[in-house]
Parts: sequence; structure tokens; C-alpha cells
Amino acid sequence: MDNFENDDLEWHKVPTKIDVSRNYVKALHVAGKKLCLIREGDVLSVTSSRCPHAGADLTNGWCEGGKLVCPFHRHKFNIENGKGDEPQHNFIRIYPLKKENGEFYVGIKKSLWNKIFG
Repeated sequence: MDNFENDDLEWHKVPTKIDVSRNYVKALHVAGKKLCLIREGDVLSVTSSRCPHAGADLTNGWCEGGKLVCPFHRHKFNIENGKGDEPQHNFIRIYPLKKENGEFYVGIKKSLWNKIFG
């Protein structure tokens, strides 16, 4: 979890309580997007929810050694940088997460419309 400051991001409050006492992979719905919320050890991550290989739902996956494992073809992705294992040559998107005043927020890139008129 990093402290991101970027004018191209809109910060959206995470609508559910984040449990930091145990490991899990679960769906997170923020700003009309289905994302993947992951906690493994001391790492809390938010990633895209679709596997780039075959489109499987990563929220049904699990973590092993800091990697999110796709439930369909077992592709593995680093939960801190999104990079897929060699020789996959693919990646998943990592969304910045920050905590302010006891609440968690996910950073999502502004749409072109919001950049122009926002």
C-alpha cells in the first residue's frame, strides 16, 4: 500500500470494511468496477479482476507466496506489481490504495471526459 498522489486519479472510498486480520482474495465493487481485493501477510492489494490470459474471474483465485493464482489456468501474478510469471508475458492492473482517517480509498484513473470537464 503506497501513498499515491496523482492528478490523473480519482480516489473512491472502499464501501466495505477491510479486514486486516487474515488473508483472503475477494471481490470489491468500486466506481462501477469489479476489482479484486487481496490480503496476504502484510500486503494489501487491489487488482483488476479478470485474468488477461482467458478472462477468468480472479476473485475466485487464491494467493501463494505473494502471487495471485488464477483459478482457471493457474497463471500467477505478483500482487505488488501485477507482473505475470515467466513465460506468461502478461500482467494484471494494480490499483493504488491509501488509508486516510481510518478509511481506505482506491485510486482509479480519470476518464477522458472527467479530465476535460472535471
